[in-house]
Amino acid sequence: MFIVETVCVAWFSLEFLLRFMQARSKLEFLRGPLNIIDAMAILPYYVSLVVDESPTNEHERPSGGKGYLDKLGLVLRILRALRILYVMRLARHSLGLQTLGMTVRRSTREFGLLLLFLCVAVTLFSPLVHLAESELTGVQDFSSIPASYWWAIISMTTVGYGDMVPRSIPGQVVALSSILSGILIMAFPATSIFHMFSRSYQELKQEHNRIFKEECAAAAAATAGSDDEQDGGWVAFPPPRLVLTPDTETPGSLEDLSLLGNGGETSGNNQHPLPAGAF
Repeated sequence: MFIVETVCVAWFSLEFLLRFMQARSKLEFLRGPLNIIDAMAILPYYVSLVVDESPTNEHERPSGGKGYLDKLGLVLRILRALRILYVMRLARHSLGLQTLGMTVRRSTREFGLLLLFLCVAVTLFSPLVHLAESELTGVQDFSSIPASYWWAIISMTTVGYGDMVPRSIPGQVVALSSILSGILIMAFPATSIFHMFSRSYQELKQEHNRIFKEECAAAAAATAGSDDEQDGGWVAFPPPRLVLTPDTETPGSLEDLSLLGNGGETSGNNQHPLPAGAF
């Protein structure tokens, strides 16, 4: 696995450096979200190599001692966990992941409304279920209102782990109300988010088709240019044609032109000389 990771990181590093060298604006390149993800996915490997090669015996330890090494090991484990960002590199080549990212970026208001509706409903149903279970029936599953927040969240999102269940009739009525409210709350912004996803997908698809057509046109133009260079730069022109204008004022000119039109007869028979006025 270390060899496979080394090969992959070497390839990713080479690609990142080449794209950085070819970028017109180095600052804009470093500010790009996908480029930041690439750097965060590559750096943990090099940091782990440096830390693994650091001195570990007791005489060469820093002043912090074991606590310093523990903190350093925790940072190293966190950096190693960032290797999952390799998956995010697929967004550079996947139309679906690009559409998902664009939809999330454009639907921030809808997600904010969804979070607001959910918070309001949670703060409404948590005290009700606590009152119905703890105060009226004496069941200790819902010990406090903050502890009931977890039950309200998993109920309104229709997850339902079953770790906290209302036992009484009033508590079950509150649970039914929270579940129905959660379905409606989740459905309201979902329609707008779905339309935004469809629109973003169509835009990205058209953009990819346009780029593909431009690349095909550029390749065709480059192929045609190379063919012209192989021909030595010569341009073939059509041969000149002789245009005869009939002179209607000169008698006998139309008859002379009719003789020219019968090429098969005049080519084998030279007994009809052409007058100079025909030209």
